[in-house]
Amino acid sequence: MVKYAIDCEMVGSGNKSILARVSIVNENGMTVLDEYVKPTAQVTDYRTCVSGIKRTNLQNGREFSTIKQKVQSLISGCILIGHSLHFDLDALGLSHPEHMRRDLAQYEPFKRLNNGQPASLQFLARQYLGRYIQEGEHDSVQDAKACMDIYRQVASNWERLY
Repeated sequence: MVKYAIDCEMVGSGNKSILARVSIVNENGMTVLDEYVKPTAQVTDYRTCVSGIKRTNLQNGREFSTIKQKVQSLISGCILIGHSLHFDLDALGLSHPEHMRRDLAQYEPFKRLNNGQPASLQFLARQYLGRYIQEGEHDSVQDAKACMDIYRQVASNWERLY
């Protein structure tokens, strides 16, 4: 079955978050989609120091509806991997069957590493990959690749659950 890892970056609009960038990588860590998204509401906080998003990125972004449709057709019928997937899916206005999700934040062996709470992607990348990510600005491609690489380390055990 086809597997993709996804990560999104958000910006602030008032008291809510809106989609700014979506990145998807395949099982080999190759980028299959990396798009900036035109804001669907006025941006009040680019969160650049965390998100890496700048005004110019979004000015050249694609329409939300175009990106949503692209992502939907890409992930349909595939195993979707990510960290706190519900945030990314909510930002995209999409759903994905629960049994087709592999959410690193919800995987019990990872939660046991953090007293039953979701372990951060940064922590998991350090533990499982010896990789330092998210030092300063986040990069959704780097984060999606980390999700895929971490998943691949534990995939045989994880897939026994399904």
